[in-house]
Amino acid sequence: MDMPYKFTFDLSKVPRFFFTELAMASYHTGIHTTVLNASVDIIKKFKIEETTGLNINDAIVLLNDLIDIQAENMIERNKFLESKKRALLLPHCSRKYLDSRCKAIFDTNIPSYVCLNCSDDCLVNQADKIAKEKGYDVFVLSGGSCISKIMNSPKYEGVIGVACGEEVKMLRPLLNNMNIAGQAISLLKNGCANTVFSIETLEKTL
Repeated sequence: MDMPYKFTFDLSKVPRFFFTELAMASYHTGIHTTVLNASVDIIKKFKIEETTGLNINDAIVLLNDLIDIQAENMIERNKFLESKKRALLLPHCSRKYLDSRCKAIFDTNIPSYVCLNCSDDCLVNQADKIAKEKGYDVFVLSGGSCISKIMNSPKYEGVIGVACGEEVKMLRPLLNNMNIAGQAISLLKNGCANTVFSIETLEKTL
């Protein structure tokens, strides 16, 4: 997928408890605290500026999106668990190789890459295997323009999308309009290549 953020980030080395704090902030946002205050507190506590090199404004944008994703996931969770036909959407930029060393086949009819599981340490390969074992259809996308077509043929009831926060925000209205229950997993590291997401988080979400 493309990269809507104007900045790059890498949260892959941030302590796991950071994400627990995000979940807690999601519960309280709009009740006892504002998103802005929650984000600033978390940024200071985990020294996000120093760890990631982001300036405070970009860090706040990123954290706000992550909190929104957590909150939306919680709201949609029961509906998602009740869904039957499900799909997993993965970003092609998380493949280990983006050249001919990757044996994935690009299906122009979808359009999506079809993972051929060529590298054991490839995130897309790992996610593809785990999801298919649980009965998911898996799509490895180079962009979001084909998502509506994928969701309608066949008609899916639930979808998990792995993307950066900006892309998730663009996808949510589409899923709502199609009455599809969504769960989002944010990238821990963005960019045009070698992007990173948590396999552990994906397993729990599946």
